[in-house]
Amino acid sequence: MKDIRKMGDFISSRFFAILTQISALTYFAVILFLLTSLLSGSKDLMAAPKLLPIMRISVENTASHFQTRAVERFAQQLKTALDKRIDVQFFSNARLFRDADVIRALGQGKIEMAVPGTWHVTRYVPDVGVFQLPVFYGRSAQDIYSILDSPLGKNLNARIEKTLNFKVIGGWIDLGYAHLFGIRQQIRQHEDIEGLKVRVAGGLANKLRIQGLGGDPMIIPWPDLPDHIYRGRVDAVLTTYETIKSAQMWDMGVTSVFEDRQYFPQYVPLIRNSFWKRLPEDIQQIIMDLWENNIDDSRNLAADSQHQAKDRLLEEKVMVSKPLPKQMDAWRNRLIPLQDGFVKQLGIDPDLVRQVTRELERQ
Repeated sequence: MKDIRKMGDFISSRFFAILTQISALTYFAVILFLLTSLLSGSKDLMAAPKLLPIMRISVENTASHFQTRAVERFAQQLKTALDKRIDVQFFSNARLFRDADVIRALGQGKIEMAVPGTWHVTRYVPDVGVFQLPVFYGRSAQDIYSILDSPLGKNLNARIEKTLNFKVIGGWIDLGYAHLFGIRQQIRQHEDIEGLKVRVAGGLANKLRIQGLGGDPMIIPWPDLPDHIYRGRVDAVLTTYETIKSAQMWDMGVTSVFEDRQYFPQYVPLIRNSFWKRLPEDIQQIIMDLWENNIDDSRNLAADSQHQAKDRLLEEKVMVSKPLPKQMDAWRNRLIPLQDGFVKQLGIDPDLVRQVTRELERQ
């Protein structure tokens, strides 16, 4: 029995010794394999392209819209200037987000840049609504530029940046004047607005202004507008020439336009700070320079598009009426006493309004 036990112990010890040697050899082989693979693949790893930061730019309008064309041109120039440094991606036609949702999406990091209309920005920064107040009623685009290009404009951009934690990369680009378009009736003078049911896209400032002029403002979603027109529930629409043209609203009964320059909507270029602050200073400067270099062309493109749209309406025999400057001044002065109430309801900083008013009076 002792001999059998000794033989068993000997076999067991030899077995475990062999296993240990095999395990060591296996371990060594695995390590050798990994090192060989790493060394043989190092050239491929070094040659692999570095992932570029992605810059997604979102707009709501269709490819043919002048705002889309302006922003896309900027995006293409940026793509060329920042080749192999940033992957610039442009999305139109609300493929990523509608402008009503794009500011929230920007804040959530779902995109890097957007150019929403001022009517969307006012939801978050009421002070932007200063340009819809009575003091701006009937004013020219140059009057608005004079404020935006002044220290007051820089201060307003700073308020946007602080409230939203975004970067305003440069000047605002235009949509164009919004006027009153009559449906199956003529609007020739301010007195004709009395009692009209006027469709507005939204915004308390637009409602208050129409009420101040004697009209009855109605907020109606765009898809629902044709049915309201068909049922005779709308007498006029507050919008732009380009919008009327794109929807061919002369077929819906638009027969006149009263060019009273109700307000001058624009688009604000925004980049989220969490992306912006990670960019090297030279890239930041390239972005701002390219945007500024396109401002004049973008504004001219907007003006040309609105003029072409107006020409199209004239071809459709839509009657155009334009109040005289002294008439505009008189009606603006009628609205001014209501302005303090507007400011309070809209939540606009009264001190900002006083500064803007003084600046306009100097002109």
